[in-house]
Amino acid sequence: MDWEGRILKTVGLVLLIAAAGVAGLMVIEGWSFVDALYMTVITISTVGFGEVHPLSEGGKLLVIILIIFGVGAYIYIISIVAEYLVAGALIGGIGRRKMKKQIEELDRHCIVCGYGRVGSEVAIELKNGGVEVVVIEKDPERLKLCAARGYLYVEGDASSDEVLVEAGVHRARGLVSAVDSDAANVYVTLSTKSLNKDIFVVARSERADSEKKLRAAGADRVISPSGIGGRRLASQLLKPAVLEFLDVVMHSADIEIFMEEVKVKQSSVFVGMTLVEAKKKCLEDANILAVLKVDGGNMDVELSADTRIEGGDMLIVIGTRAQLRSLEGLA
Repeated sequence: MDWEGRILKTVGLVLLIAAAGVAGLMVIEGWSFVDALYMTVITISTVGFGEVHPLSEGGKLLVIILIIFGVGAYIYIISIVAEYLVAGALIGGIGRRKMKKQIEELDRHCIVCGYGRVGSEVAIELKNGGVEVVVIEKDPERLKLCAARGYLYVEGDASSDEVLVEAGVHRARGLVSAVDSDAANVYVTLSTKSLNKDIFVVARSERADSEKKLRAAGADRVISPSGIGGRRLASQLLKPAVLEFLDVVMHSADIEIFMEEVKVKQSSVFVGMTLVEAKKKCLEDANILAVLKVDGGNMDVELSADTRIEGGDMLIVIGTRAQLRSLEGLA
């Protein structure tokens, strides 16, 4: 419902009636502007203070017309206000301001652009991982789903700088661009990186030739849902037990085993150790599976026992929450 448009039309109608009344009284009765305006206002508002000056026949007819149209305009205004309140637009406005304040207080949150099939799943996983999420979406129906599921959201185009700033892009730790179009995801990535060059951007890609463009736009990672889905379907046939194990480790709430990534500080005891030496150091802690080395924005997975760990490397580890906390203390 376009409440703003309806309210503007109503205000315009009242002003038009008032202007016609003032002009008519000035022409027909020869009154001054102030007298004509005063008489028009008290007539339209049905206050009934009496006539400013005696009216001619033409003036009386004009006043009758003003009363009819004025009362009609007031009834229309009352109906709009009543509908506005009943529909919850006023409450929605208050809620929107409250949500805007909540978003402004967030820090290190994640932004999900697009709340379709992919974006909604991303939001669920982030929320389950204990991350605050802000959704950017312009479809009213999808926004209703967002609100029903308790997500903070911003209505608008995700490629708009103003919308991204409202979603807290300057304070966010990461952004997922899951809009339905590759071209739109390129624009979202460009806008995001222009506002915050340090934010980690994961972009959705439907076509293979779009990955290069998304990378050039600044995306740190590019994910193809169709590609991942195809590989997963094939893996279910080729390696079902492995896939089942990974699903249990990554997503099951029934067991206390988690796979996480831990960044190695320059002061860590692991710096200079080989992968096998680091594993021996962690006999009672989480198990180190691999080392990820960052090279020019790209990550290389190192599994060799002789791999030397350096500050800034990322360790892929598996263990219980307590074991992971213990290992994080060493890293």
